[in-house]
Amino acid sequence: MGAATSGLLTEFFLQHLQQLHTPYLSDKHMIIKYFRYVDDILIIYNTNHTNAQNILTDFNTIHPTFKIIVECETNSQINFLDVTIHRTPTNLHSLALSFHTPPTTPPNTNTPQ
Repeated sequence: MGAATSGLLTEFFLQHLQQLHTPYLSDKHMIIKYFRYVDDILIIYNTNHTNAQNILTDFNTIHPTFKIIVECETNSQINFLDVTIHRTPTNLHSLALSFHTPPTTPPNTNTPQ
């Protein structure tokens, strides 16, 4: 288990890297929107200008210990946190959201009271 301040220091470090590098990478790859929650990042970009592999390569060169893994959309949808984002092909400026809730497990009825 890590120190109580490790989460806070990690957040400061990620914010510092984000402020230094995201503006340049956003311009270079024509990133439309960049979202980050803790260590999950969602990037919406212009597919006519770049691709996920080019963005991934640049992001992974930011810091020697920085390792990002890419997950691309499939069937015009992608999961981000507990939300499934659906891209509507007819209206490129429209997104539909659905929330994922994990299945609940019934209480164990075989446990003696």
